Amino acid sequence: MCYVEPLFGDSLYTRAVTWRGYAGLAMDQVTMRSDTVLSDVHLLLPNARHLMTRLNSAGQAVFVSKFRILGVEEEQVEAHWGRSPKDEATIEHPLLDDDGDLDVERRPMDVASDRDSVHPVILSLAAEVKSNEDDVDEESSIKNVIRVEHTMATPLEDVGKQVWRGALLLSDFILSQHAVFQGATVLELGAGTGLTSIVMASVAKMVYCTDAGEDLLSMCQRNVSLNKHFIGPAAEHGLKVRQLDWTTDDFPSDVDSEFGWSEDEVVQLHDNARFLIAADVCYDDDLTDALFRTLYQITSNLHNPSTTYFCLEKRLNFTLRHLDVSCEAYDHFRHCLDQLASLSNGRMRFTVTPVLCSFPQFFEYERVDQLELWKVSASPL
Repeated sequence: MCYVEPLFGDSLYTRAVTWRGYAGLAMDQVTMRSDTVLSDVHLLLPNARHLMTRLNSAGQAVFVSKFRILGVEEEQVEAHWGRSPKDEATIEHPLLDDDGDLDVERRPMDVASDRDSVHPVILSLAAEVKSNEDDVDEESSIKNVIRVEHTMATPLEDVGKQVWRGALLLSDFILSQHAVFQGATVLELGAGTGLTSIVMASVAKMVYCTDAGEDLLSMCQRNVSLNKHFIGPAAEHGLKVRQLDWTTDDFPSDVDSEFGWSEDEVVQLHDNARFLIAADVCYDDDLTDALFRTLYQITSNLHNPSTTYFCLEKRLNFTLRHLDVSCEAYDHFRHCLDQLASLSNGRMRFTVTPVLCSFPQFFEYERVDQLELWKVSASPL
């Protein structure tokens, strides 16, 4: 995550940008203010993969990005290393001279060449053709492409409208553990754009994709509609976008709200849910406290033992309070995990264990060492 503190103004901590273009245009640059955050996912994604489509009710630019799923292990290797393992033996290594320098064979100056010179315009046109071919190829394999509406460069309170690396790591884990989640009922807390719920819905029987705020939930619902081809039959009845505010004590049952819970849904959740998931939701200590209170309340009311998977990125920030680099949000998350594991109220037992992130990578992103996955098992005493 790129974060800019007011202290640094226009220093190296600021990525200067301006919105460029309107509907149908890619974002070339982004203007960052002192209270703005920008996900590395969007920062590093090629412009051709995120196009601006509209303005939301808050006046923020909304983009649609394409995330291709690499379903073949060899394709994953090629995506990261630029070649297939089977091609390794055929790679021609460069010839070196006696000093270890590259030995380049040069054409004699007096030998005429009938090779046409390459014009820069031709190279530009070739790049355009290659880009168009990539688009056609992407559309032809649309079942392996997830399209996500999101915003970029938002204030901290709107970070849920962006896609974060934690969501991609958790999606990798889901796709690598197909047998674990198949046929399950799953609740996602703080779903944001809904990417992880969409991936989960391709495996699980029922997924409740939850967050707070009408505008964000509407974006989630649009993303569900955009990806019916990927989700399959679950798109209609097996993936439900619902309101769940961690600062309140109950499931909202407003019949006039598109995202309110019905009594049957609450009963079904308590009867059948076995998994809860959350990705990159710990960035504010008060919200993290509310998250763990909600986690305890829900898991203690489930009729079955449950497992919660937390995925987050340990972010380093320079703070004025410490005059040093720290990870305050992460440290508070770990403190809450420790409290949960040591809880002894005679009602619930929680076991906390880290998950090794050595499973296959299905999405193109940088799996940095700061990404972590935690497993919380809950069972009644």
